[in-house]
Amino acid sequence: MRVKKIPMRTCVATKEKLPKQELIRIVRTPEGEVIIDESGKANGRGAYLKKSLEAIEKAKKTKALSHHLEIEIPEQIFEELKNLV
Repeated sequence: MRVKKIPMRTCVATKEKLPKQELIRIVRTPEGEVIIDESGKANGRGAYLKKSLEAIEKAKKTKALSHHLEIEIPEQIFEELKNLV
C-alpha cells in the first residue's frame, strides 16, 4: 500500500512550510476581488496564511498578502480571517 503524499504550502507571513490543511487560502479572482477560499479550489491567484492570529497580524502589518496577490486587501478580509481562527 502506498503512502499518500501530503501537499505542503508556504505561509506568506511566517514563511513556514506546513500541510495544506493547516493553512487558509486567500484568492484574488480573475474579476479582481479578494475572497477567502475554504474549499481550496477557487479559480484565481492564491496565497496561504497559517491559521493563527499572529500570522494574520503579521501579514496585515507587513502587507505580505497585498504583495503576493498584487492587489490591496480590504480590512473586512482580515476581520473574516480572525473570525475563522
